[in-house]
Amino acid sequence: MSDDLKFEKGSGNVFKDIGFSDEEAEALSFRTKLAFEVFTLLRESRLRRVKAATLLAVDPADISKLKNGDDEHFSLACLSDFRDRLKGYMDGQVSLSEKDSTQNA
Repeated sequence: MSDDLKFEKGSGNVFKDIGFSDEEAEALSFRTKLAFEVFTLLRESRLRRVKAATLLAVDPADISKLKNGDDEHFSLACLSDFRDRLKGYMDGQVSLSEKDSTQNA
């Protein structure tokens, strides 16, 4: 039975391997990595939903969406901003009291 198995080496980009164009695959891969980084930082920060929402200047329901992998309605710029804010918080460079000066325009 193992003689029937065929293995192919992947390209390193799962989106390309399942048929997306090179351009689409790169964009999807970048977005996925960025969203995962935000998810990881949210988890590591151990911020409660309301405090995380305050830091990121979003509704608490959006934090739940991010934690559940539902990032489709956030632009790449928003995800990048979330990552930067969370990194700043984790590094002690941004506090929750500074949120008013860092809110999105």
